[in-house]
Amino acid sequence: MLDQVEDWLRRRSWSAADRPLPELLDAKRRTGQTVSVVLPALDEEETVGEIVAAIRRDLVEGVPLVDELVVVDSGSVDRTAHEAAAAGARVVHRDEILPRLPTEPGKGEVLWRSLLATTGDIVCFVDSDLRAFDSTFVSGIVGPLLTEPGVAFVKAMYDRPFDTETGSIPAGGGRVTELVARPLLNLHWPLLAGFVQPLGGEYAARRSLLERLPFPTGYGVELGLLVDALGLVGLDALAQVDVGVRHHRHQDAQALGRMAATIYRTALERLKTPEDAVRSELVQFTRTEAGFTPASTEVTTVERPPMASVPEYRARPGAVQREVCPHP
Repeated sequence: MLDQVEDWLRRRSWSAADRPLPELLDAKRRTGQTVSVVLPALDEEETVGEIVAAIRRDLVEGVPLVDELVVVDSGSVDRTAHEAAAAGARVVHRDEILPRLPTEPGKGEVLWRSLLATTGDIVCFVDSDLRAFDSTFVSGIVGPLLTEPGVAFVKAMYDRPFDTETGSIPAGGGRVTELVARPLLNLHWPLLAGFVQPLGGEYAARRSLLERLPFPTGYGVELGLLVDALGLVGLDALAQVDVGVRHHRHQDAQALGRMAATIYRTALERLKTPEDAVRSELVQFTRTEAGFTPASTEVTTVERPPMASVPEYRARPGAVQREVCPHP
């Protein structure tokens, strides 16, 4: 198995610098593919504008690589929508997309609905809490999809320091990845062991693949999409690109615990673990005047069906007519 992973790493791992922008523009013109960039956002007024501005400056106005730049707001109570629109994004509220269906909380819900709010042949997702953002996060992961007909899904890989008020710890970020996701993938889906950042929020894929995948609505969406993409198109259609360093806001330990539980349960769903064998409650502790006080959180794994099965999506002009992984 290690030999297979190492072979995949040689053939399907690149650096963003491997594909200069002129090469990507030439491939885009030649193939006629369009590119949509989606930022899911919830109370990210401090960072979303800078990200949108960089993408618009470098990849919309500087060179015509990105055709759509959309921020999907999932209920912000701050100035996220204002900052995103002022920087040049089209802002859509999550609840305005597929309004007949009540929304579920979670990032995966926003990503799933974004397929109805965009039209690009290639859809690129970027988290909206990134700091010191560089537009190569977009061009790097879109690149293989424009130039390699056999590639259908591309994850970004990067160094992930743990930034604190007193300094930065190299490679200190990604705690849920190292403690939960990587062991799960190595044990149960060893073909995916070569992914450096399996839970990273920056990835791009062909719409023809995304519309055929179920979307977990919560934190399990990245692991779920990766595992399901492997099952649908195979390892050779998956790739990763080194885009440098990722700086973002870090969550506290209890939030990471809830994230880990949701990711673990998403994995169990794909391992066909009987529902009655999995608890749906996570108990955590905080210190109060009475001592350590327990509090429980429900661990849900609501999943949205492949968008190709949704009537409103199928009714769009030209929808659901492409191959999952086109060939020349």
